[in-house]
Amino acid sequence: MPTRSVPAGVLSAALAVVLLVAACGGSTPSSSEPSGTGAPATAEPGTTPEPGATDAPAPTDEPATSDPGTSEEPQPTEDPAASPTEEPGTSASPEPSGTTGSAGACTGSDKNRDFYAGFARVAEWPVLCPVLPKGWFVSAGSYRLANGGKLEIAYKGPSGATIALSEGAFCADAGGCVPTGTDIGETAFGSMTGTLVGLDDGGYAVVVDRGLNPSWLLVVSGLDQETATAIAAALAEVAE
Repeated sequence: MPTRSVPAGVLSAALAVVLLVAACGGSTPSSSEPSGTGAPATAEPGTTPEPGATDAPAPTDEPATSDPGTSEEPQPTEDPAASPTEEPGTSASPEPSGTTGSAGACTGSDKNRDFYAGFARVAEWPVLCPVLPKGWFVSAGSYRLANGGKLEIAYKGPSGATIALSEGAFCADAGGCVPTGTDIGETAFGSMTGTLVGLDDGGYAVVVDRGLNPSWLLVVSGLDQETATAIAAALAEVAE
């Protein structure tokens, strides 16, 4: 059979392909650690994300707080079991825990005495409280700070007797909001001097600075004149 010659260019190309395949087949891929360009590894449980990794939640609006100076103060609580001093004018019992100043002399519960002490700290005039025999207790009371401040508080006692004490800017009437009656004369009102009034309904009142701001008024019902004036004289000033 006649021998066919292969062109030199074709032989050179075929030899280059064989050498390239041999070179590729002789290499073994080596194992390597994943590069840093892949997906980030997940954080282990309990780890803290780095700052800036997540967006901080938007802050929420806090509820508005009330202004303690403008809100009405709580009323004193009724406490029939309170044990005030035995007789008006006697020395005050030891000051209860949580009260301030001479409020310890005031008849009623610790909350009633705190009520007086709290108001005395902001009032710019003398705040007085009753010092009563055993058997009296607070039935209602409140105070406000507007217009110079006012305090109104009532007590119930044995056999239906009652006392109502008003202080400060409680009355805009020139008559002082004193119940109808007849002036009897001067009498002690704590450390002050007031006017004793015999009321038409049989009770008694003692008023200081009638019709002014501040003024003071004690109205007593169900008691005789001697007892009423003794209660007025025993009123104690509450220190700040």
